[in-house]
Amino acid sequence: MEIFAERTQLALDLVGVFFFAVTGALLAARKGFDVVASALLAGMTGLGGGVVRDVIIGVRPAALEHPVYLAPVLLAVGVVYLYYPHVSRFRRTLLLFDAAGLGLFCVTGTAKALAADVPAVSAALLGVTTAVGGGLLRDVVAREVPSLFRYDDIYALPAMVGAAATAVLWRLDALSVWTGVAASVVTFTLRALALRYSWRAPLAYRRQAPDG
Repeated sequence: MEIFAERTQLALDLVGVFFFAVTGALLAARKGFDVVASALLAGMTGLGGGVVRDVIIGVRPAALEHPVYLAPVLLAVGVVYLYYPHVSRFRRTLLLFDAAGLGLFCVTGTAKALAADVPAVSAALLGVTTAVGGGLLRDVVAREVPSLFRYDDIYALPAMVGAAATAVLWRLDALSVWTGVAASVVTFTLRALALRYSWRAPLAYRRQAPDG
């Protein structure tokens, strides 16, 4: 079953790469890195999750198959280089671009895994890996606390919702460009609401009431 046409998959991937690459370039600018380091961090952020997914499912990484994947990375670096001094509320801008990339990649990552005949549950997990992998690499390399591991931040859960929705739509034979974009928008909205209202997931342990 072909879920997305190859050109559609490529177009959605390139948009997602751009969103994530912007977050990498913005973080590099905030850290005072040079433009080469900015390009490396942007590329790692935009392409890392997809490369991990493709290696797991046993196909040549799309970023190596199609050199055009480098174009949104370079565009992101150029945009940040030219306009960073005018960007206000740096953290908010980074988080919104990150949420947009999260929404796109959890859908396209799941769709690509499904197209490779990966079982639905495993495909959804690979979709989450695609969505959070680049941001995780970005934060670790830049010596930031990864959003994935912050107790006061919901990061992976919206991606899980989007990836699960994509897998369910596929099982119902209802996955198309429009339903995929809808799942992406839902993921972005959940992430944005979590940021706006400081939603938190339960801790890994149950807090005990203080004695006395």
